[in-house]
Amino acid sequence: MKRRNLLLLLLFTTTLFIACKDKAKKETEADMTEMKSAENNTMDNSTVSNTVEVIPIEHATTVLEWGDVTIYVDPTGGAKAFEGQKNPDLILITDIHGDHLDVETLQELSTANAAFVVPNAVAEQMPDEFNSQLNILANGETTELMGVGIEAIPMYNLREEAKDFHVKGRGNGYVLTLGDERVYFSGDTEDIPEMRSLENIDKAFVCMNLPYTMTEESAASAVLDFKPAEVYPYHYRGRPDVSDVEKFKELVNAGNSNIEVVQLDWYPSEDY
Repeated sequence: MKRRNLLLLLLFTTTLFIACKDKAKKETEADMTEMKSAENNTMDNSTVSNTVEVIPIEHATTVLEWGDVTIYVDPTGGAKAFEGQKNPDLILITDIHGDHLDVETLQELSTANAAFVVPNAVAEQMPDEFNSQLNILANGETTELMGVGIEAIPMYNLREEAKDFHVKGRGNGYVLTLGDERVYFSGDTEDIPEMRSLENIDKAFVCMNLPYTMTEESAASAVLDFKPAEVYPYHYRGRPDVSDVEKFKELVNAGNSNIEVVQLDWYPSEDY
């Protein structure tokens, strides 16, 4: 009888030991799975980069690199102008003029996998081959493509002598939300109220060229109103003069030394 009880006790102890070991193994495996999941989440979050690389091409033409997304703004200059650049995932066009809408360039580039964001006036001038890729935004409308938030901002002239250059409602400036950064492209505009009332802009690309857009003084005044963290003077060649970006920088820094004026070479083929 004692021997039988001893065997039962031994069997019970062994079973309990195996059960505890199995439970510990499962808990360890669950902990490892949770740790791996956390690591994967961290890796996934790290791929959503908040770093925006700015590549000036010429005049209004710009390439932005944000994580795995490549954005072309107003691509002009033919395929040659984009040698060494990644193919676009997203193409933004602001207006119908040739320094913003260049159909020949669009046809030369590899755009089969790209989405376009355009105002209606641009859409009407695009060849049928691009129709399925177009996302048409009117002033004030928004969309999101490839994780990029896009808001269409008005762009137009205020001076009587310039109002026919850019009429209100035809073209779009754009505010892009790229991770934690908000990036503004003015397109062709003067210092309109819609620009002055922008908020929380990290990078602002602001035009200044006569007779088509605005003076350095007007551009600086608007920038001092909406206070971007960084401002990039671009689109500053006029006819016949070139705007004085050093003067613009001085005006901005005199009014607010916290705004960084970033001067890039937007005219690499010109001696200015």
